Amino acid sequence: MRLKRNGPAVSEPPAKVTAKATGAPPIYLRFFSWSAIALVFVPALAGTVYMFPMAFGGEGGWLQPFATLFGVPGIWTSILLSLWIGLVATAFSVALTSLFFAAFAQTRAVSVLSGLIRPLLAIPHAAAAFGMLFLVAPSGFLMRLVAPLLGFQHPPDWLLVNDPAGLSLAAGLALKETPFLFFVVLAALPQIDRRLTITAATLGYGRIWGFLLSAFPALYVQIRLPIIAVIAYSTSSVDMAMILGPQLPPVLSVQIPRLMNDPDLSLRMAASAGAIVQLAITALAIGVWLLGERMAISAFRSLSTRGFRLRGDGALRSAILVVSAWTFLVTYLGLGLLLLWSVAASWRFPDLFPSHFTLDGWLSPGSDLISLVWRSVALGIASALIAMIMAVGALELEYRRGRPIAGGGWLSLYLPLLLPQIVFVSGLSFLFLSLGWDANIFAVAAVHLVFVFPYVYLTLAASWHHFDRRYLDIARSLGKPPFMALVEVRLPILLAPLLTACALGFAVSIAQYLPTLLIGAGRLPTLTTEAVALSSGGNRRLIGVYALLQALLPFIAFALAGLGPRFVWRNRLALSGPVREISGRSA
Repeated sequence: MRLKRNGPAVSEPPAKVTAKATGAPPIYLRFFSWSAIALVFVPALAGTVYMFPMAFGGEGGWLQPFATLFGVPGIWTSILLSLWIGLVATAFSVALTSLFFAAFAQTRAVSVLSGLIRPLLAIPHAAAAFGMLFLVAPSGFLMRLVAPLLGFQHPPDWLLVNDPAGLSLAAGLALKETPFLFFVVLAALPQIDRRLTITAATLGYGRIWGFLLSAFPALYVQIRLPIIAVIAYSTSSVDMAMILGPQLPPVLSVQIPRLMNDPDLSLRMAASAGAIVQLAITALAIGVWLLGERMAISAFRSLSTRGFRLRGDGALRSAILVVSAWTFLVTYLGLGLLLLWSVAASWRFPDLFPSHFTLDGWLSPGSDLISLVWRSVALGIASALIAMIMAVGALELEYRRGRPIAGGGWLSLYLPLLLPQIVFVSGLSFLFLSLGWDANIFAVAAVHLVFVFPYVYLTLAASWHHFDRRYLDIARSLGKPPFMALVEVRLPILLAPLLTACALGFAVSIAQYLPTLLIGAGRLPTLTTEAVALSSGGNRRLIGVYALLQALLPFIAFALAGLGPRFVWRNRLALSGPVREISGRSA
């Protein structure tokens, strides 16, 4: 699941709804349910389908766009890079997350690290990429630390970022996706029987190997879909690829927008063919991953039958803890560097810190920066609020019917997260252009909603279905109709998760680069699009300002979501606390 990437830790449909039906649900609730599914499913499917006639059209025959595409210099390298980077980044994220929980499940290390990681989910991909750029570049902070030891007076001519093999991009993707998978596993772990690991320990297995043999197979089933969503994003990332990825040639997801913007119309048709090839690359990467699953199963079975137990794993556990902590601290260091660069007047290599500070970076953009912030905030608030209203309607319909969303509807929520953005967003941009809807702020907000709604729904569903329904029974016994029980009882009690879901939806909207760029036709810039555009320049001060603002807005949203219930329910301590305190033991 992307699930942005800034996503919820939900890996399977919510628990079965057991409430008794309260009569036939009203028409407006059915409208919410169907429109919510259509909101996600129809644009993703329509955009993808629209690309096919464009990719197989052209005056030279139905394969001419593909012939033009494969004639672009370096295109095969771009294709292989996309496949390689996506698989490597996903493999590292899954391996590190799995090993960490194998080593430290049900220990205090998990709660400590989860508190450290939680804010990282709000950081947009582009801001995290810029932070890593300022950290590991030849003139970055890490090189400044070791420059006195190595005798460097000038930045070394080392290609540490934008390397031809895409290692820096793979590392950036892994750093951003690991926190997401961490919380996916954290949500799925309570569903695993603890007696499995206890039995493995009594049979003499070490903590790590016993967990991997006994509990991990059942755990992996719960997190497989989010892993596939990570593969889909990693093979088709655009914003992070533009900042950290190889340049000559770039990955295919970056090559496609370049072809779309080319004045040569034949290359625009080739861009449509490139989108289809990108879809095939993502499907191939998923297929390779599923094949790797079978190979891993065979390897585990072989080792388990040979009596391998790995009893002395203390050193390995320590190494896993160090690597995990460093993986998450890198992002925090990057944010600190963004702040320093945004106020740095002079920061020459190999100085460890700026020699002078200035606010020119914040003041020089003037009204342009203010308009970018307002547009970004307006799109985020609009998409988050609409998504929350529709999610509440869909979840209330599930409660009234007494059953959760059907399997097909559940999978449709994942469709925008499983399809490469460049595929269906490109199709939607061509479709909107033909309808005259290009550079329309409402069209941009509607496409943002396609990505925001799944995260809002999946985040809110767990709290909704674990709500103690005896509160509603009491309200109805006092004569309240179902709608008033919803408005006056359930929604106030669930204020904290409602605001959290809104904050997450806001963060997802802020992070949207490709939908804003293509649907807005480049004429409705936001902080994200401008920050990524600055990556091609050398003004690190402006990059620091834009990237830091891009990261701060979601932080502010989550802070307000956390403080809101405490202020509203300041005289009712239980209502201002975590959801588990107000949801009841019977849920």
